[in-house]
Amino acid sequence: MSSIIQLLPDHVANQIAAGEVVQRPASVVKELLENAVDAKATDIKLIIKDAGKSLVQVIDNGSGMNVTDARMCFERHATSKIRQAEDLFSLHTKGFRGEALASIAAIAHMEMKTKLEQEELGTHIVIEGSKFMSQDVAVLPKGTSFAVKNLFFNIPARRNFLKSDTVEYRHIIDEFQRVALAHPKIHFTFYHNGSDMYNLPPSSLRQRIVNFFGGKTNEKLVPVVEDTEMMNIQGFVSKPEFAKKNRGEQFFFVNDRFIKSPYLHHAVMAAYEGILKDGSQPSYYLYLTVPPNTIDINIHPTKTEIKFDNESAMYAILRASIKHSLGQFNVSPVLDFERDANLDTPYHYKNLDAEVPTIQIDTNFNPFAEDKPNKLFSTYKKAEPTASWESLYVGVKHDTEVVSGGDEFASSNNEFTFENEEVTSSLFDYEEVEQTAHKSYQINKKYIVSPIKSGMVIVDQSRAHQRVLYEQFLVNMTVQHASSQQLLFPINLFYSATEMELIAELQQSLVNTGFVFDESNSDHIVISGIPVNITESEVAAVLDQLLSDLHNGIPENSFSQNDTIAKSMAKSLAVKTGAYLTEKEQENLVNGLFACKDPNVSPFQKPTFITMRVEDLDKKFAL
Repeated sequence: MSSIIQLLPDHVANQIAAGEVVQRPASVVKELLENAVDAKATDIKLIIKDAGKSLVQVIDNGSGMNVTDARMCFERHATSKIRQAEDLFSLHTKGFRGEALASIAAIAHMEMKTKLEQEELGTHIVIEGSKFMSQDVAVLPKGTSFAVKNLFFNIPARRNFLKSDTVEYRHIIDEFQRVALAHPKIHFTFYHNGSDMYNLPPSSLRQRIVNFFGGKTNEKLVPVVEDTEMMNIQGFVSKPEFAKKNRGEQFFFVNDRFIKSPYLHHAVMAAYEGILKDGSQPSYYLYLTVPPNTIDINIHPTKTEIKFDNESAMYAILRASIKHSLGQFNVSPVLDFERDANLDTPYHYKNLDAEVPTIQIDTNFNPFAEDKPNKLFSTYKKAEPTASWESLYVGVKHDTEVVSGGDEFASSNNEFTFENEEVTSSLFDYEEVEQTAHKSYQINKKYIVSPIKSGMVIVDQSRAHQRVLYEQFLVNMTVQHASSQQLLFPINLFYSATEMELIAELQQSLVNTGFVFDESNSDHIVISGIPVNITESEVAAVLDQLLSDLHNGIPENSFSQNDTIAKSMAKSLAVKTGAYLTEKEQENLVNGLFACKDPNVSPFQKPTFITMRVEDLDKKFAL
């Protein structure tokens, strides 16, 4: 029997390996940016076209490569980062596998230009699907330029699985942020389809965060600094009042490498325990420096997972340092039972000098003068009787005014009341029983019980209100233009550059729901009108929830986009579990639910009500 196991050709092995390393254009951005950082570049340019599907180019002014290295870097497991296995536990570079360039070259058209500083000429190499097409000598500046075109040109199945340009561009932004935040001393420039998206000069860590997420971010940051034998911590966390619904601005860096760690995230959340609203997520930008021999990075090709030697100790240190910073800057409340808040110096008087109090003297005061008699009893003046409604009709005489006995009896008659009808008491008031027969009741501030002919209906108030609002918003956006209420003072809302792009794409749909935008700048929007069923205090929460729901991308077609917006706004504005509803509100909610086109389920396909028949109740009471 002939052997059936064969060694795969290099180009096939490279395509298989590329599936691990290169999942989307953002993976190419990450690998090329990290190589530029490892080359000790001080200026890095990222150029993107069509969300990376047509072009991903990274230009740096790093050390460059000679002719041999330029050819060798495209071979699998060829790297300058490590020499032996022990080097894995003393890593000071981003990459070490030697797989990235070989994997990218296997599934794209790749062009590389590189030159060492001390040499006069550089090397220009063109590769298409692992095949070297040309290698020439060229006049180039110092550094390296990688241009990756037509990604997945030879793997059409993988290319078809790519998301829309908006989604892929958002992933590229995420990878760019992670590298740029880890290295604030490097000048980064980002171009997309010819537009200058980011220009980040060398700066401090705080300034780099502000450049990314807008000028309003500066007042949200609380510095965290802690030096221990096990690790050093520095960075920033946000104040509790600026917590968001989504987990977008949360960054952990270990030795200048972005990582994801649910365990360390739990430590941060534990530090915020008791000062955050339910469901809110704080922003944080934390940089941990640990000895390289205490971590293991070689777990996953993306290198975003790390194993620590002593995770429990790191958890305790991180939690304590954040808690200390929040307390040090008077962010978290202090329990002092002997402190009297009334004795605190008001903020406006804190730095003012004390003034000598002025004394006023009554020179005419004589303590031996006779006291005037106190009036113990005040005179009582009887209120004049108000005119009756009959006085409005001047000149009209009524038979009731003619009373035998003269005016005396008529005037005295006003001071007495007579009981003309016999008062009879009854155990049941039949009219009241009749009126309350169809009354609805609220149970645990969560469910509304309304009787019907066959039994009763139990309605989930939150889901029912979501359905009612959802259909209202859909009608406003698709059928008729919604009415707006103008604000006396416009609202200014600040967002990051990524969030501003989302709002710009959603602006027309938001206008159809009733929002009126005065202007949109690079970091904030001005709203002068809001929908009639939204209060001014709810605007920021509604838009935050909408941005959170659409963080993974906006649907391409307009109906799906309107549907997503209507669902998000209905979820934000619907009455929550635990809210008390008056009898009238309960009645309106139940009537509004059953007036909907599909009252059975909420917009998220969960049941809104159940029906319990009298027969079911009889079975419960049956012995």
